[in-house]
Amino acid sequence: MRKVVVTGLGFVTSIGNDKATVIDSLCHMKHGIEIFPPFKKDDIPVKLAAPIKGFNTESMDSEDWTYPIQYKLRLDTLRGLSPHGLYAYCAMVQAIQDAGLSEDEISNPKTGLFTASSGSVFMTYNHLNRMFKVGVLRASPQGIISSIVGTLNFNLVAAFKIKGASSGFASACSSSGHALGYAYDEISLGRHDRMFVVGGEDGNFLSIMPFAGMRVLTLSSDPDRASRPFDKNRNGFVGTGGAVVMILEEESIARKRNAEIYAEFTGWGQASDGYHVALSHPEGNGLIQSMERALGSVKLGPKSIDYINAHAPSTLAGDLSEMRALKKVFNKNNSKPAISSTKALTGHALSLASIMEASFSVLAIKENFMPGSAHIETLDPEAKGLNIIKKTLDKTPKHAMSNSSGFGGSNVSLIFSDPEH
Repeated sequence: MRKVVVTGLGFVTSIGNDKATVIDSLCHMKHGIEIFPPFKKDDIPVKLAAPIKGFNTESMDSEDWTYPIQYKLRLDTLRGLSPHGLYAYCAMVQAIQDAGLSEDEISNPKTGLFTASSGSVFMTYNHLNRMFKVGVLRASPQGIISSIVGTLNFNLVAAFKIKGASSGFASACSSSGHALGYAYDEISLGRHDRMFVVGGEDGNFLSIMPFAGMRVLTLSSDPDRASRPFDKNRNGFVGTGGAVVMILEEESIARKRNAEIYAEFTGWGQASDGYHVALSHPEGNGLIQSMERALGSVKLGPKSIDYINAHAPSTLAGDLSEMRALKKVFNKNNSKPAISSTKALTGHALSLASIMEASFSVLAIKENFMPGSAHIETLDPEAKGLNIIKKTLDKTPKHAMSNSSGFGGSNVSLIFSDPEH
């Protein structure tokens, strides 16, 4: 089994559109939540979101979109993108620059790309409306490729001339965790030398508001108290979007080209609850299996984990399930890893959440900190015995775990380690 390392990161998120800003937000616990103009109508009970700043993708016509001036997109590329496709393209450019990759290193049969998104409801809705209004033959030829679940995969493979494996993953909030895990497998088993892993979501009215029907969005109108994972009085999550890119490489190849290594991706695990279409198992059974399999894959005991970026979405069922799972895996071994949920700062990014939070864990290892869990006023009694940190700590995690759970009881646990461990 070959070693896998992280050599590049790119961010378009509610807490920053570059690595330096994201690090500052995590260290100083600055959130990206605000009153969201599309939710201002009186008949809409949800008022908050964590939008992407510096981009305007409200128009149906992508040629009207605005984005930071440093990104140059060909018109034919732009026309095939969804809003989160644009975010992902920009995050890809960042990650490539961060990793110092040449065109030959990007485009060859041993470099692949795995993506995760739920597609673009915004593009689907508007393209179908246009088709019904003006007729089938006047519908946009980019309608399908800009909207369906594989939109990130299609567009990024073409734009960056990827020649290795490519695939899109759809397992709700654990999607990008699965994409990372299977990318790890591709490299560790020798099939590929390098993998781009991308997660993205639109984070607009049509991608967030349907969750109100599930009663999982907070009805708070206070951005500073809205997203409160682990708090006794939490009342739902805040929606967000954006894109994050992580570049994985085989260690010796990365070292040969003198790449900066953030962390080693040491292993992962996954399991399903087999319980409910939307709710996590109340005792966290699937997540317990996922964490134990991740630990087993790297031959580490629970005491070796210093920091856990929890899935903890700020919903009652989700938080309780994970807290119970964490206690069963870690407390029985008398281990007390620091635990936080960065969704308190970013909001919940759906299929993007896993890679976003995995990247935060990687930054924690590289930059020597553990991000705090913000906005906790009254800690949930279920958290007793867990080391949930309310402030960012100036401590370096030698081994960090990132958890994700999605619809259908899909669970993924990822472990990253100091490259010198």
